[in-house]
Amino acid sequence: MLSDAAIPDREVAVARGRWPGWLARYRTNHPDTVAAATATEVRLDSPDGARAVVSVPFPPLDPDAGTTGDAALDALTRHIARDHRFGVLLVRRGGHAVGVFEGDRLVVSKIGGGYVQGRTKAGGWSQQRYARRRANQTRQVYEAAAELAVRLLLPETDRLEALVTGGHREGVEAVLADQRLAALRRLVRPGLVPTADPRLRVLEEVGTAALAVSVTLNALA
Repeated sequence: MLSDAAIPDREVAVARGRWPGWLARYRTNHPDTVAAATATEVRLDSPDGARAVVSVPFPPLDPDAGTTGDAALDALTRHIARDHRFGVLLVRRGGHAVGVFEGDRLVVSKIGGGYVQGRTKAGGWSQQRYARRRANQTRQVYEAAAELAVRLLLPETDRLEALVTGGHREGVEAVLADQRLAALRRLVRPGLVPTADPRLRVLEEVGTAALAVSVTLNALA
């Protein structure tokens, strides 16, 4: 049997609306929890050995709100409840989507279709023609996504707290390589969200998930 120290930490995602209840239950289950906050995370340590590390969504946490105890937890809860404004860029060969969210409200969005020919078993010149055609189709999809990002995201640059990306890494990187979008690169949130071909429903789901609170728990939590 593994000791508690040998059991790896686990990560949970707490929906924004469920955060107050989750925190209350955690503190009930682990009395005398002590909180310590930095700009990017809040650590909860309990006498029973339980530990939870909360990643601050859309950091930084207000540095003037208090860094320990109830003040830190109150500041974190207020921060989570805020309607953060962020962009979403989803790119796949089958399409792309761009949106701006304010909290869970989709303020502006546009979905773009795409078509990239499927793979072929043909060889020789046919294979080469197929490869060129597929490369051209892929490039056109990425260029269309970049134009959409320029139109919808670029004017929002100074108001956005983050840019959430998803789909194919190759596609997202190709779009953000557009020099017109250089100002957006610093806003990219770490981690690419895997998605199906972008549709409005997919865009909305990614936006909702972006608001969730990531908590890392040790074996005793």
